[in-house]
Amino acid sequence: MSIDYKIAPSILSADFANLGQEVSNVLEDGADWIHFDVMDNHYVPNLTIGPDICKAIRSYAKKDGKDAIIDVHLMVKPVDELALMFTKSGADIVTFHPEASNHVDRTLSLIREGGCQSGLVLNPSTPIGILDHVLDKIDMVLLMSVNPGFGGQSFIPETLNKAKLVRAKLDEYEAKTSRRIRLEVDGGIKVENIKEAANAGIDTFVSGSGVFGKKDDSRYKNILDEFRKALK
Repeated sequence: MSIDYKIAPSILSADFANLGQEVSNVLEDGADWIHFDVMDNHYVPNLTIGPDICKAIRSYAKKDGKDAIIDVHLMVKPVDELALMFTKSGADIVTFHPEASNHVDRTLSLIREGGCQSGLVLNPSTPIGILDHVLDKIDMVLLMSVNPGFGGQSFIPETLNKAKLVRAKLDEYEAKTSRRIRLEVDGGIKVENIKEAANAGIDTFVSGSGVFGKKDDSRYKNILDEFRKALK
């Protein structure tokens, strides 16, 4: 089976003074999605950006003349109110940490009722059994390969073993339902390790400093071409 890999640069590492142009440039240079990290200085020890910024970049997030996917990762607690705000601000996918929701099933339902795809984010120590009773409401599982809160951290190797276990669970579900759930990874993804992550069953790759920190005369085309070459 041919795998539809997606590369989703995290704008957490972009130039915030020129954020709209950065979004346009990285998509034009070969990225597939835009990853949008939301931190509240409560669930994680950092404060980033909110729904108004998502709404502001929506018109810049274009791929081949169409709206590109904006993949919103909520590192916030509580979740529900902000999740609903993002469903109204141009997000396409909204993922959150199950530890931050009082009722995971309800939060997933709220996101879907808002017109977005929904997903769960598993921290390095979060057990994968949390997925078992909500797979029918999940479109994506995001594995954190660093502890959430800051960009630029190093990849945690144990994530690869966890990815294999999650992919097996998702493949079993797909065999029963014919519905494929994406498996995404976020944290420390670089050209040097993206192939190893793909071999573990991951199909969607978030990279912040691994993309935006490699700007050169080609803007981001050279580094994104390197990612593609590694995946082949």
